[in-house]
Amino acid sequence: MSVERWRELDRVDTLAAVHELLGQLRPRRSAPRSELVAYLRKSAAVYAKVAEIDRDHHYEALYFAGRDRERAEALEKGEEGKSPK
Repeated sequence: MSVERWRELDRVDTLAAVHELLGQLRPRRSAPRSELVAYLRKSAAVYAKVAEIDRDHHYEALYFAGRDRERAEALEKGEEGKSPK
């Protein structure tokens, strides 16, 4: 993952901009599990941060933060094919 692209996410202040950049940074499906988990953890943190900045999309950003956090946890446990509770 490009460190510079991740740094760009520190400067965004809207959920739309976060979606756009994260879409460009997302690893391919065949990437190693560790890479996917790292991406999802960073993604969850970025969504949580933007939830506090883009107040018009606060709850939506919190949803995405939680979703990516749960996906990362599921991948770590080897449960990637199961739906979160």
